[in-house]
Amino acid sequence: MPLVVNEVFFSIQGEGTRAGRPCVFVRLTGCPLRCHWCDTAYAFYEGRRREVDDVVAEVDAFPARLLTLTGGEPLAQPDAFPLVTRLADRGFEVLVETSGHVSIERLDPRAVAILDVKAPGSGEAERMHPDNLDRLRPQDEVKLVLADRADYEWARELVRDPRLRGATVLLSPVHGRLDPGALGRWILEDALPVRLQIQLHKVLWPGVERGV
Repeated sequence: MPLVVNEVFFSIQGEGTRAGRPCVFVRLTGCPLRCHWCDTAYAFYEGRRREVDDVVAEVDAFPARLLTLTGGEPLAQPDAFPLVTRLADRGFEVLVETSGHVSIERLDPRAVAILDVKAPGSGEAERMHPDNLDRLRPQDEVKLVLADRADYEWARELVRDPRLRGATVLLSPVHGRLDPGALGRWILEDALPVRLQIQLHKVLWPGVERGV
């Protein structure tokens, strides 16, 4: 079955432990969630059907071997899993940004899961697949996007969950809603073992929504 692809582009990775590196992005169409602060709602429906071979051929032409598969929710399309394997076979360092709504059990072990666990402020906190925190591997990362102090206090408790021990946990403020400086102060006050994340691409190209 073909993939439905929203966009393929070459940019600077703006998030996670690889922020700042040139990266190929493959954004798939569709998402079962409707987070209040979503900044890629255009990916809910826009896209065209493409064969996996076609996508692999396109990304092979870019001058980078770091690749992020994102959405929407990329794992909502079953063929995303074989795509990840094909990309890993081609020598790509593959990052998969997922809301956790779909089980990561079938994800190729060479890929890195960026598990975007939804905070209460998103309106979708109850939608995560129940086993995904148990499936975290040493290379995976957990991203918590926070809209306010209540979200931060929720995240503070989650960070203490034994399933997150050893994982890289990234706390990210909702752009334009939570002051990054305030979030930084809270992290320092509580001495949380996390990394503060600011979306670098929004600093580099303010107001640009697509292709970054």
